[in-house]
Amino acid sequence: MFSELKFPVPWGHVAAKAWGPSEGHPVLCLHGWLDNANTFDKLIPLLPRGCYYVAMDFSGHGLSSHRPAGCPYHFLDYVTDVRRVAAALQWRRFTLMGHSMGGAVAGMFCFLYPEMVDKLILLESLGFLLAPEDTEAWLKSKRRVIDRLLSLEAKQQTPKARSPEAALQRLLEANSHLTAEGGAILLQRGATETPAGLVYNRDMRARTQSREFFTVEQCVKLLQKIQDRVLIIVSQDGLLVPHNLPSRNHFVKALQEAFESTLKEHIQLAEVPGSHFVHLNEPEVVSGIISNFLTAQNTRARL
Repeated sequence: MFSELKFPVPWGHVAAKAWGPSEGHPVLCLHGWLDNANTFDKLIPLLPRGCYYVAMDFSGHGLSSHRPAGCPYHFLDYVTDVRRVAAALQWRRFTLMGHSMGGAVAGMFCFLYPEMVDKLILLESLGFLLAPEDTEAWLKSKRRVIDRLLSLEAKQQTPKARSPEAALQRLLEANSHLTAEGGAILLQRGATETPAGLVYNRDMRARTQSREFFTVEQCVKLLQKIQDRVLIIVSQDGLLVPHNLPSRNHFVKALQEAFESTLKEHIQLAEVPGSHFVHLNEPEVVSGIISNFLTAQNTRARL
């Protein structure tokens, strides 16, 4: 059983869903890019029942309000969403669990507010995004954000309505790691039924988000700020293995080397069978690892 929550913000509200006793240990759960809080629906019921889990929808996702007209989606805006929700819940210290982009948001929040996070759980995420090595590539990425935003505003397209079958099919085509069951779970919160069919809830501008990048050296230095309380779960067929992201081989390899040389004894890194959405497709594969980490008094204990 879960309950729905709404947190007022200046442009509307941030939506969330919660499981467990409100007096339990607080755990804030952050979904991936263009996903929503339902991504944790199958995992959370398998985790320790003494915790209070709140899974939020980032602005422009799920049931949360879209940002005001003319506003782009900056990566730090999602971090601000987390800070707003924590303030609304009056949480001074809590656990963060993030999948994919949600892991990068969780990592950034930890770097900015390390005193507020007791443990960090990253699902198919390394907690940050690596900066392009080429300056021109970095500039091009920033320019693309602006151009795409202006293009969307110029088109002023009405969200397309699809049949339930077509909406699911489109979602599965865009997310090859999702099962049909997982896609249907995400659609329950990610689309609204209209007379013409299902319309995706997500704000199209969220596809143009401006990201925050780091160098490998910065990544290691930032992780050292929160070491001994970090669990990273990587799927064998996910998006963080070199053969799945050939253009980022250097990124993955460099970070793996940094983990081995600098952070090996201070960060728990678990590799599990499964895809990018293993926590949704096969939650039992990761639930035990996460449960042990949540309940461990000394997080330095090896998995």
